[in-house]
Amino acid sequence: MPPHSDPIVVVPYDPAWPNVYEREREILTEALGSLVLSIHHIGSTAVPGLSAKPIVDILAGVSTLLPPSAYEERLRSCGYVFQFHDREEGRLFFRKGMPRTHHLHIMEQDSEGFRHHLFFRDFLRLNPDLADEYAALKRRLAQRYREDRAAYVSGKADWIRRILSRYGDDDGKNPSIE
Repeated sequence: MPPHSDPIVVVPYDPAWPNVYEREREILTEALGSLVLSIHHIGSTAVPGLSAKPIVDILAGVSTLLPPSAYEERLRSCGYVFQFHDREEGRLFFRKGMPRTHHLHIMEQDSEGFRHHLFFRDFLRLNPDLADEYAALKRRLAQRYREDRAAYVSGKADWIRRILSRYGDDDGKNPSIE
């Protein structure tokens, strides 16, 4: 896989991240309107005290996942670029900025993957020891795979899958939480 122009860097928690999310939520709410049912701050930047890539992850819940083209023009005006459609997980993925500042995941609100993202965020908020373990893993992976985003995400998959299967309400599938 070719190197990315935005290297993976894990930084200490920034207390400004929730405000960055709130401002972006307002922008997305206006841009997407009735296409979305809910918008959530997810990922490591949504967990107070957790080291993270300085990229705010946002999850938008929809009733039915439409083709990427249904969202692209509205999101392009906000600076988002469509990256991929993960058909297995039922997720559209957009990024903002280069280097990245935001990730937007659009998923059906009643899907397993949507629930996994919210569960994982809430679980880490309630379990600081495991959040610290996760942060240490991310720092190691960021050093090792600084220019290989796919390897970084893959390196976290088993740990995330273990948390989802051990503490979640199902079998821990769909560990592609970025």
